[in-house]
Amino acid sequence: MPEMKAPTSGDSASDRRRSHRVNIAMPVLIRGTKGTQPFEEQAHTISVSAHGCMMRVATPVARGQEVAIVNTKTAEELPSTVTFIGQKDSGKIEIGVEFAEPSPLFWRIAFPPEDWDPSERKRSGTPRPPSKPLPKPQR
Repeated sequence: MPEMKAPTSGDSASDRRRSHRVNIAMPVLIRGTKGTQPFEEQAHTISVSAHGCMMRVATPVARGQEVAIVNTKTAEELPSTVTFIGQKDSGKIEIGVEFAEPSPLFWRIAFPPEDWDPSERKRSGTPRPPSKPLPKPQR
């Protein structure tokens, strides 16, 4: 199972990605077990993709641990595996989880097309004129 890695400067992570990541804070519920005790924690994503998400949680989890991710807006639940454990900050740990199978519709958002270049977003703030003139309002 491929490992989710945190991007580093100079790292062309997009060359290795199976799907685009979108940086978005979405409310989720993560469920699993800590030892023999079940746990459930409200969290927000840092980024999402068709294959999983990155989030920060207070409950300690282990790489390879099976958890369930619930989209709190739709109540849809997907089995997932913790694939990345990142930095701990303010009592929360950044984790990456991968769905058991790709589920691009789970997030209910539109992902950028495969040929999308994020550097295109960073063009100058000069607005482009519309390609067609806007219709004149009816009086």
